[in-house]
Amino acid sequence: MSSPDQNQEQDQKQDQEQDHKQKQEPNQERNQEPRDEKDATKEEVKEEKTEEKKEENPEEKKEETTEENPEEKKEEKTEEKTEDKEEKKIKKEEKKEEKKEEKKGSWKDFIYNPRTGEFLGRTASSWGLILLFYLVFYGFLAGMFSLTMWVMLQTLDENVPRHQDRVSSPGLVVRPHALEISYNRTDPTDYNQYTQQLHELLQYYNDSIQEQNDLCLVGEYTEQDDEPVKKVCQFKRSTLRQCSGLPDGSFGFEEGKPCIIIKMNRVIGLKPEGEPFINCTAKRDTPLQMQYFPPEGRLDKMFFPYYGKKAHPDYVQPLVAVKLLLRKEDYNVEQTVECKVEGSNLRNSDDRDKYLGRVTFRVRVSE
Repeated sequence: MSSPDQNQEQDQKQDQEQDHKQKQEPNQERNQEPRDEKDATKEEVKEEKTEEKKEENPEEKKEETTEENPEEKKEEKTEEKTEDKEEKKIKKEEKKEEKKEEKKGSWKDFIYNPRTGEFLGRTASSWGLILLFYLVFYGFLAGMFSLTMWVMLQTLDENVPRHQDRVSSPGLVVRPHALEISYNRTDPTDYNQYTQQLHELLQYYNDSIQEQNDLCLVGEYTEQDDEPVKKVCQFKRSTLRQCSGLPDGSFGFEEGKPCIIIKMNRVIGLKPEGEPFINCTAKRDTPLQMQYFPPEGRLDKMFFPYYGKKAHPDYVQPLVAVKLLLRKEDYNVEQTVECKVEGSNLRNSDDRDKYLGRVTFRVRVSE
């Protein structure tokens, strides 16, 4: 029989052994865990070494690839390129067709879009508003323009212009309307054009027409500023006598002694001072005989001033006819004649204007 003390000692030993076993078990687990981690790291190192070996031997890979047929590779590449090109062409054609369809659709939609009801990009209400705006805007502009024109016209005189752009001194013109008169006196068809122009000019000076006009005071101005209807002074065609075309319908062209009619341009309000007359001279060594109608080529003051086309509609300006008394030795020779307004304050020697107060013409008669 064992004593109780012995039993207690055995129990204590057993307890100590159990405690020792429990302490050893976690230590074993701890020792196993680092071993597993070491094995994993070893495997990773092996894999890295194998990869390095693969990278270190690219020549072997090249040799492997070169062992394959290069011709087959080239054929494969060319086939791939052609396929890529064909695919690109197809895609381009598809894009072009899509663009054309989009354009057609966009033009149709721009003209009239049935979805939104727009015509040329605007709805009916939008068109109505913009048309109303432009109607009001342009109506306002037209009204302003009409108002300004009306105000301006109220300040103007319909008979006399406020600003005259014409010169104060008139110019001279000749009839027939030609600065070079050349004809054969034995051939009527050669000078008919000249005589016809003179007849057309003098038909307004026929005595039957001029007798309806007023007899004015010779040598005095006919001033009519305050009269609403301006009277016209008589200038009868018969006062031109041999150059009137009444006794001689050829105006002296047939006999080789042509008549040239000189008239002065109209200038509104012109009142020449002194006693104006027309004087003609031939540019040659010996003087050329001439005959004036009216006598001395006078331009009477009673035909001045002129009040304008509206206030003075039946006005006729005074004329001076010059008959060139040519002789046989003057035939077939060009005669240069210059006529000027003299005896007044009218200008006749301005080098910038050769027709201001003067005129030059040439005559050549042959037989």
